[in-house]
Amino acid sequence: DLEVAPDFFEYFTATYPLLLEDPTLWCISAWNDNGKIGLVNENTPEQLYRTDFFPGLGWMLTKKLWSELCTKWPKSYWDDWIRQPNQRKERACIRPEISRTKTFGKIGVSNGLFFEKHLKYIKLNGLFVPFTKMDLNYLLKDTYDSEFVVKVYQSPVVSYQELKEDKIVYDGPVRIVYHTKDAFKRNAKMLGLMDDFRSGVPRMAYRGIVTFFYKKRIVHLAPSFNWKGYDLSWS
Repeated sequence: DLEVAPDFFEYFTATYPLLLEDPTLWCISAWNDNGKIGLVNENTPEQLYRTDFFPGLGWMLTKKLWSELCTKWPKSYWDDWIRQPNQRKERACIRPEISRTKTFGKIGVSNGLFFEKHLKYIKLNGLFVPFTKMDLNYLLKDTYDSEFVVKVYQSPVVSYQELKEDKIVYDGPVRIVYHTKDAFKRNAKMLGLMDDFRSGVPRMAYRGIVTFFYKKRIVHLAPSFNWKGYDLSWS
């Protein structure tokens, strides 16, 4: 029940070497859980991110990882199972800014409610991006953590109200800070993001940072700089 983007196979072909090279990666996903129209930058279909959340809906893993998981694979609810710390082991996935898959499977266990409220609004990439001709080494952990994460915490802190009312006087990315589970959920709901957690990890988060596009700018919903890790009680 998946429709795929024109560069679906190109994307996986280009990112496969990263999966082999970086032991802190365990999957490549075609899906962005927060990839709704209005929350993605349609002018940067080439943008990719790391995420601690297992996105699903079109993904790739290595034979080695499958050998690790297959003997204990559950009969049901495998997606929540694979997101548990015992399986994830602090490994991350690669995910796109704009999804390379889109589901049309309205009928299912949620009786179509999740589809109507969320899934049908996910933006499917319509352009071919020549990923195999691009340098994707910025996604390797050491480079990513020293560049992307540093940039996140250099971005100015703003409030949701300032963002909503266009009261920000400078260009470029901004950051909204959260310190508690309730603060994350409150901001996520106001911004139109998925507000739930799986094993303490917000959807699309990397080191607790959820990055998205809002009112023509990149926004990071982020914990404090001295973040200590995911809290399993946040669920």
